[in-house]
Amino acid sequence: MAEDGVVVPTQGKWKLPIFVFFKDLRLVIKMDSLGKEILLIAVPAAMALAADPIASLIDTAFIGRIGPVEIAAVGVSIAIFNQVSKVAIFPLVSITTSFVAEEETIERMNSEAIKVQDIEKSTMNKGEPNESTTQDDVKLENLENGSTVKYEAKDVASEDGFKASPCKHATVSDNSSNKSNLKKQKRNIPSASTALVFGAVLGILETLLIVLLAEPLLSLMGVKSGSPMLLPAHKYLTLRALGAPAVLLSLAMQGVFRGFKDTKTPLYATVAGDLANIILDPILIFTCNLGVSGAAIAHVLSQYIISLILLVKLMQQVDLLPPSVKALQFSRFLENGFLLLFKVIAATVCVTLAASLASRLGATPMAAFQICLQVWLTSSLLADGLAVAGQAIIASSFAEKNYEKATAAAARVLQMAFVMGLGLALLVGLGLHFGSGVFTKDINVIHIITIGVPFVAGTQPINSIAFVYDGINFGASDFAYSAYSMILVAIGSIGSLFVLYKAGGFVGIWVALSIFMGFRAIAGIWRMGTGTGPWSFLRK
Repeated sequence: MAEDGVVVPTQGKWKLPIFVFFKDLRLVIKMDSLGKEILLIAVPAAMALAADPIASLIDTAFIGRIGPVEIAAVGVSIAIFNQVSKVAIFPLVSITTSFVAEEETIERMNSEAIKVQDIEKSTMNKGEPNESTTQDDVKLENLENGSTVKYEAKDVASEDGFKASPCKHATVSDNSSNKSNLKKQKRNIPSASTALVFGAVLGILETLLIVLLAEPLLSLMGVKSGSPMLLPAHKYLTLRALGAPAVLLSLAMQGVFRGFKDTKTPLYATVAGDLANIILDPILIFTCNLGVSGAAIAHVLSQYIISLILLVKLMQQVDLLPPSVKALQFSRFLENGFLLLFKVIAATVCVTLAASLASRLGATPMAAFQICLQVWLTSSLLADGLAVAGQAIIASSFAEKNYEKATAAAARVLQMAFVMGLGLALLVGLGLHFGSGVFTKDINVIHIITIGVPFVAGTQPINSIAFVYDGINFGASDFAYSAYSMILVAIGSIGSLFVLYKAGGFVGIWVALSIFMGFRAIAGIWRMGTGTGPWSFLRK
């Protein structure tokens, strides 16, 4: 049980790994120290993660006022941009969070060890006679008389570069100065610099890829040359691509802050950028009469605002110039990055294929699918807040070799995810059923949205568990299993998409997506529930 900051060793009844999911189940609602730590990380993270899709929903609402063709065109463009961005940045963000959490924990542990050594040395020095008896007598006399004497610390430094006090007579003013210098000292986290390098390079490459291949990508999504959706979709996609460097850099920096267990800074930056987006949307779309182009420009500007805020904050905390190129650990990033790249490609293919099949049903079904998908993803991303909290805490716990806390944190975020999923199912079901008119006034689109409500709402508990398991696997650095299991899940899901699309059209696509998320949840439960991989200690 984890109460008041103490994680009690696992009891005998939890020897079977599968039972770990029910560990401290009664504490899901009770806010003990672990629950508070999770929520302090998860709530701001969830708000930041949901902010961008919410901004996209607002874009969708504004564009929906133009017409069903425009909203369908923007839906396809957003799907392409988001999936390409996800392929580029998701591996980097996930790895960055885990690596930064590990490095920050190790640096903190080393710093604490140095402080203990300094205290021990100081204590030992107090018990040793000083060679210069006469000088000490004078100093002692001065101190007894109440005078303050400062002595220079010459040629004395610890092996780690921290200045050590040469004698017991160091004054309070010297100690205050040393503490002030330590507080001002920036963190040395090489993974933060590596993340920025990869983010900048991948952002530029994504911009070039989308701008040069916009028409083929749209064609791949079912928007052919004769389609009325082609012109607005092409405009929106190429303009939105100009913001790719800002998107990837901001997400990379969010990964760094998550590793520090600081999710408030990304939240403030994201809210500032999205507010700018919301303000600019009606001005550029309607007042300036730019239509879908105005929506894209507003979104791009908001992303650069977010990146600038995060970069300034990060530079205040971290030394972004590493001591050497080797410190950047490019090989470690690339090795695990490619594993997660395969995972993301597998997941992306399933969602993109679903959007492509929906676009072939026509503009009206595609518009309904886009609205349902945006709500589905936005609500499900709230679970990613718990995933971020679980990843950061578990990564730190594994670095400390505190397996009891890692187990307790994993069990708790899963339990919270399931409870939250039930709440989301009710909220999304009622909200989408009665509030679909916010997104469109087209009666036919609203009718098709109503058909998709049971699937969008009913899968929320499953989605929550699946997303949280990603964070648990990443926190345990179980990148290989996460990648290979997703590939197997995607193979089964792609087959079901084609079969069910032909059999049921719009409904068939949503049934297949439900199966896809179900397989993802089962894959996560299997790893931890069987006590394999990094969780093998659960069987001991």
